[in-house]
Amino acid sequence: MATVIFYEKPGCRNNTRQKQMLAAAGHQVFARNLLTEVWQAEQLRAFFGLLPVSNWFNYQAPAITIGQVTPDTLNEQQALALMLDNPLLIRRPLMQVGETRRVGFDLEQIDAWLGLAEADTSQDVQTCHKSAGLSACRHD
Repeated sequence: MATVIFYEKPGCRNNTRQKQMLAAAGHQVFARNLLTEVWQAEQLRAFFGLLPVSNWFNYQAPAITIGQVTPDTLNEQQALALMLDNPLLIRRPLMQVGETRRVGFDLEQIDAWLGLAEADTSQDVQTCHKSAGLSACRHD
């Protein structure tokens, strides 16, 4: 089983469920606060791999929902600078196992990468249900 460093937003219901799924599959999970971590641009960039810049973002972040930040218009340097200034913009979770880093929690991809045992992979554990009128995450 893997040792997973899991960068989360404390209080996010989905991050809690994601950690529980990993632990239930036998992985050792060490949670860290994504918002208070002291990030360097190249360190943060490593989590995004070959994903397009627009896939690096948390689309429920207030700066995006009010139109202050438009991810589709940004290059890598601009995106990283904004994320370093406002970590709420970073898509969650960020996970690291050894030297491998990933962003987001696509169940099929996580299962293929680490294994999720008997987890229900039909669940939506990526979408923040706050946008559906539920109080799943605090956005402050």
